[in-house]
Amino acid sequence: MKKDKLEQRLTKSAYAYLDRYGSSVENLKFVLKRKTRRLIDKEDLEDLDVDGIVNRIADKCISLGIIDDAQYAQSKVAGLRRKGQSMRKIQAVLRAKGVSEAVAENALQSDDTDEVSAARRYAQRRRLGAWRSDPTKRTDRRDKDIAALCRAGFAVSIAIKTIDCDADDEMD
Repeated sequence: MKKDKLEQRLTKSAYAYLDRYGSSVENLKFVLKRKTRRLIDKEDLEDLDVDGIVNRIADKCISLGIIDDAQYAQSKVAGLRRKGQSMRKIQAVLRAKGVSEAVAENALQSDDTDEVSAARRYAQRRRLGAWRSDPTKRTDRRDKDIAALCRAGFAVSIAIKTIDCDADDEMD
C-alpha cells in the first residue's frame, strides 16, 4: 500500500469515527495508529512515516473544526455530571482520553454542579442508601454504600452525608 492510499484510507476512517463519536485529538491519534497497526499486520507498511501521516490527519481535522478538545471536554464533563460522576473520576476520564490538564480544568470550572448533588445522583442511579429498593437492608449495607461512593471518587464526608440522608432531604 502506498503512502497516499494509506493517508486517504486513514482520513476516511477519521471522518467516519468522528461522525459517530466525540473525541479528543490524542484519542483520535490513538485510534488511527491502532487502525494502522492492523493494516501493518496485513500489508507491508513498516517503511512509511505513520506518525507523520496521523499527525497530518489530526491537524487537518483541527483546522476544519471537526475536532476540538475544549468542546469535547465540556461535553464529557456535562454528560458525566448528569450521571453523577465525581470531579476525580471526570479528571481521570479526561486524562485517559488525552485532554490537557489546562483544558480539563477549564471545563471542570465551567460546570456548576456541586459534589453533593453529583453524589446524590450517583447514589440514586446505583440505588444506594435512601434510594435502595428494600429499605430494611439500608442499615446493613451502610458501610458498603459509603465505600461505593468513595470508590467513585467522592470524599468520605460527602459519602456519609449522602448515604445517611433521606431521598427527599435537601443537603447543604
